[in-house]
Amino acid sequence: MTGYLIRRLLQLVPVVLIVSMVLFILLRLMPGDPTVDILGQEASAADRAALRADLGLDAPLWKQFAEWIGGIAHGDLGASWLTGENIGSVLGERLSATVELGLIALLFALLVGIPAGVLMAVKRRTPTDTALNSAGLLALSAPHFYLAALLILVFGLWLRVLPPSGFVPFTEDPVENLRHMVLPAITIGSTIAAVTMRQTRAALLAAFNEDYIRTAQASGLSRRRIVGVYALRNAVVPVVTVVALQIGALMSATVVTETVFTIPGMGTLIVNGIFSRDLPVVQGAVLMVVVFVLLVNLLADLIYAWLDPRITY
Repeated sequence: MTGYLIRRLLQLVPVVLIVSMVLFILLRLMPGDPTVDILGQEASAADRAALRADLGLDAPLWKQFAEWIGGIAHGDLGASWLTGENIGSVLGERLSATVELGLIALLFALLVGIPAGVLMAVKRRTPTDTALNSAGLLALSAPHFYLAALLILVFGLWLRVLPPSGFVPFTEDPVENLRHMVLPAITIGSTIAAVTMRQTRAALLAAFNEDYIRTAQASGLSRRRIVGVYALRNAVVPVVTVVALQIGALMSATVVTETVFTIPGMGTLIVNGIFSRDLPVVQGAVLMVVVFVLLVNLLADLIYAWLDPRITY
């Protein structure tokens, strides 16, 4: 296992390098001049040229990329073009809100998706199965911005039971922090819950046809024990794969959700960085998200062996 872990970590290096190269090139291909956004339309050509030289934008593209990668190798993500702040510090401040939102959304998805999937498999081809399947399709079809607006309208403005927007740090007021996180977490977690529910149902139905399940039934074990102990543990392995793949979708959903609910996380940081053309901030934030997703998928591979001892690396 240790050797496998080392090999996988080494394999992440070229992946991160390729992703960072593509990211750097795509951002540089964006139309417009960053110096105009920073200095304004009234700035003279001489002032813009001086700023371009100060930011290193007059250097060849390959040299700019080499300097950026060299800084990352030394733990330096650079500085914001607008504020001059260290990007590592800025990301550290914003990361906590995004991680908290993601964890709550993932917890909501698992607590809803897995039990609902089990119920669908046990109640196959019944009104319960049909109703849950329809709810899952509706959750998959609804865009995040639409669902966010609907939740704000119902729970924030009509019922007034939850805050419609804003953010309170957990260290200041844990209760208010969680109240502000409920609606954004449901917005993000609903899609993952629907995917998890459908995958759990499919995996359980496949497990029910295995010989060991028929043997357990012939042995007189209760239906609850067969489903909860034997079938579900084997069925959860493909569910882990699906959930790990959904982490990327979760992180992308935070961009829209944090903007709608005005949460000061990585999503709003990326959006504001794009609009203000603060490219170093966008580069650092997106690269951090990419590395996080890659590490989560590596963790999922390790969880396989813990869930099913037959899996070896």
